[in-house]
Amino acid sequence: MTTAPSQPRVHRPGPGGPPGEAPALREGRPRGGQGEPEHLRLFDVPGPRTRRRVAWATAVSVTLLTVLLGAAVRQFAVHGQLDADKWRLFAQWPVVRYLLLSLWATVQVALVAGAVALPFGALLALARVSGSGLLRQPASWYVEVLRAVPLLLLIYAFLLGLPDAGVRMPLFWQLVCPIVLTNAAVFAEIFRAGIRALPSGQHEAAQALGLTHGQAMRLVVLPQAVRQSSPALVGQLVRLLKDSTLGYVVSYLELLNSAKVLGEYNHTIVQSYLVVALVFVVVNTMLASAADALQRRVGPAAAAPGSR
Repeated sequence: MTTAPSQPRVHRPGPGGPPGEAPALREGRPRGGQGEPEHLRLFDVPGPRTRRRVAWATAVSVTLLTVLLGAAVRQFAVHGQLDADKWRLFAQWPVVRYLLLSLWATVQVALVAGAVALPFGALLALARVSGSGLLRQPASWYVEVLRAVPLLLLIYAFLLGLPDAGVRMPLFWQLVCPIVLTNAAVFAEIFRAGIRALPSGQHEAAQALGLTHGQAMRLVVLPQAVRQSSPALVGQLVRLLKDSTLGYVVSYLELLNSAKVLGEYNHTIVQSYLVVALVFVVVNTMLASAADALQRRVGPAAAAPGSR
């Protein structure tokens, strides 16, 4: 009696993934081509128990914040800070014009400081990845020192130290120069991280085409690093805008300092600061939205292996 030859057993992977794969890795894999790739995840996907804990913690936090906000509003009402007379001031055109001019002064500081700090940071990043120690070491020292020095201390150095040395600068530049020096160091690290994140084959291919090291970095590597780092650059520009609020140190009438002057003159300190805080929230939210849009547009293309 002959028996049919046994067929080789073929294991068909189930919906959870191939055999032997850890459950955590199965959960981390995007399903149906959706979600982030596994190598981009910063943490494991939370399970049902963790999600319940997160939901409870969120509910408790929202409740506490609501109670605190209600208590603060009640205290404002008790002390007359919500009276219509104190808020009607901000509907008058002279006051609105004064605040708009102050906002434009703040934007000018941010624009000029960003326009100078961005290319300066790019040059520092190129120097830090240079093969020459004469360029790499001074750039590294500059970045490490300026990232460690508080911006407020640097502003005081320009305000008090330079006049003693016989150097006189307008108030605008007394505020812009320290912001440029500190933010250029941060931009340099962002650019350098973008350069290091690129495959080494980019630089090698550029040199194979006959480009020098400097030409390869300037024409091939740096443009891709800027594209990949654009969300982080926009986020740092948001911080740069907030750095301009230190203009009160040099008596520069940016938005926050103008609110202080307006509040002291009209006895509406709380109202002036709340209005200016709302303006900063709106402006920074717009910039943050721009950063998120850039992240969605260039993030997957920059991070996908083989996309370059």
